[in-house]
Amino acid sequence: MQADYHVHTNYSDDSVYRMEDVVKDAIKSGLDEICFTDHVDYGVKWDWDSGHTIEYRNNEPLANVDYPEYMKEILEMQRRYGDKIGIRTGLEFGIQTHTIPKYRELFQRYPFDFIILSIHQVEDKEFWTQDFQRGKTQQEYNEKYYEEMLAVVREYKDYSVLGHMDLIARYDEKGVYPFEKIKPIVEEILRIVIADGKGIEVNTSSYRYGLSDTTPSAEILKLYRELGGTIITIGSDSHKPEHLGAYIEETKEMLKKAGYTQFCTYEKMSPIFHDL
Repeated sequence: MQADYHVHTNYSDDSVYRMEDVVKDAIKSGLDEICFTDHVDYGVKWDWDSGHTIEYRNNEPLANVDYPEYMKEILEMQRRYGDKIGIRTGLEFGIQTHTIPKYRELFQRYPFDFIILSIHQVEDKEFWTQDFQRGKTQQEYNEKYYEEMLAVVREYKDYSVLGHMDLIARYDEKGVYPFEKIKPIVEEILRIVIADGKGIEVNTSSYRYGLSDTTPSAEILKLYRELGGTIITIGSDSHKPEHLGAYIEETKEMLKKAGYTQFCTYEKMSPIFHDL
């Protein structure tokens, strides 16, 4: 089973990759299944039908997925290409503690196969722009990031896996923060994730970003396994054709070496296990 479970299209503000092109490219590259997981980031982006003026940044609309159109097109893709590839319906929820009610409401509105829970912002401040890190020590912004994640997973349960769990490391200009310093809070988060029957993803974008470790790190993957975690999905976090399905084989080999034997796909919010 070759599956990519983190795929963005032109329904995300930061991609112009048409959904049908994604499907055609996925079939061409030999993928058996993909899950669309376009961005929803309440707090920093508005819904198209919110009544608010949509602002643009570098020609990118600061807006969430156009849900009715998105759902309609996924159904159309399933109808047209379902005999050649599995196509699952998902979203990537960029949750913050103060936006949880919006996601509860959205989750009830549509039938999803899969939801990635990601921490993309804290206090409506972005990591990739350094707005969140600015004015804080490395310890402060790392701890605050994981504290937000812990607060969210305690409160919010309508998701499948934690996305790129140590995302803050990608945007840490001060270098690698020692794992031992965050291990207690990471362990607390993982214990809740496991107890709730959720999982974590391995995000293969670490290869294209040239990071010194996987995403999440080898230490997090080791800890997750030691705590009894078994649900793992693999996603490229693709936004462009060259990202789609990238480094999935390498990731499977890495997981085998780390002691894992299976990975998951999803249907109707339930994991399906496959041998690596």
